Amino acid sequence: MNENILVTGGAGYLGSTLVPALLESNCKVRVVDNLIYNQSSLNHVCYHKNFEFYDIDVRNTKSMEEHYKWADTIIPLAALVGAPLCEKDSVGSQTINHDSPIHMFRSIDKSTVVLMPTTNSAYGSGNENNFCDETSPLNPISEYAKQKIQVEKELMERENSVSFRLATVFGMSPRMRLDLLVNDFVNKALKERSIVLFESHFKRNYIHVKDIARVFLFALQNFNSVRGEVFNVGLSNANLSKKELCLRIKEYIPQLQIIETKHGKDPDQRNYIVSNTKIESRGYKPMYSIDDGIKELIKGLPLVSHSPYRNF
Repeated sequence: MNENILVTGGAGYLGSTLVPALLESNCKVRVVDNLIYNQSSLNHVCYHKNFEFYDIDVRNTKSMEEHYKWADTIIPLAALVGAPLCEKDSVGSQTINHDSPIHMFRSIDKSTVVLMPTTNSAYGSGNENNFCDETSPLNPISEYAKQKIQVEKELMERENSVSFRLATVFGMSPRMRLDLLVNDFVNKALKERSIVLFESHFKRNYIHVKDIARVFLFALQNFNSVRGEVFNVGLSNANLSKKELCLRIKEYIPQLQIIETKHGKDPDQRNYIVSNTKIESRGYKPMYSIDDGIKELIKGLPLVSHSPYRNF
């Protein structure tokens, strides 16, 4: 590949894993990020001749115009991610997660490729068996998921777009996050040796951050086979309840105490089993299992401190 790729929010949790992979694939990569977490997560790629960085807020539409024109492909990662953060900053959520990408779609040339991460949390709770595939009705609960649905609807009206409904992400990244469920549970298991579970039967699907980087590369390399479609991206063997996830972690941290309680309620009431068959049928397969991620996190989390690595 030898494309001009614009990654907004490219210094974040996903972007700081994706950008090096794009550079390794001989892409010219331009990152736009306003570094709201004061992160230095792309220091290790500054040597690369095909890397550029611009400290810009994506809501600055005038400043973004030249970057949109430069790009053959745009991967818009800039977002306030997750239900708690969007509830905390509703104005930022609306302007960054919704208004900014909508403006981008209406500003760019129709030939520009857009590969967009959305979320499988839009399914809410699935059908009577909690099963969801790309044809399932959407039932978003959080404001974050509702905004992603609205953006995806307009995205898919473009000719050259793909939406990836991502599962809950896990794994180490240069811009680490400890608020994601697997990362959070492993961190608690390491530091506190106990996890208090409410709604322990609620199921989610999961995906390693490196496999997200891989799915974007897959789409770039196989664009004609994915153009104009929506895909779930997750581990087909990892539709796990909270308790099942904790029991998996306990296999590696035997001292972990799992405490179930009826007191407490998740603000994001999603509970589903997600099919990833569609993207797999096109030739994409994840490489990293839940167990790979747990073992990686056990090694990696002692390297990071608590405070800088949360989104809320």
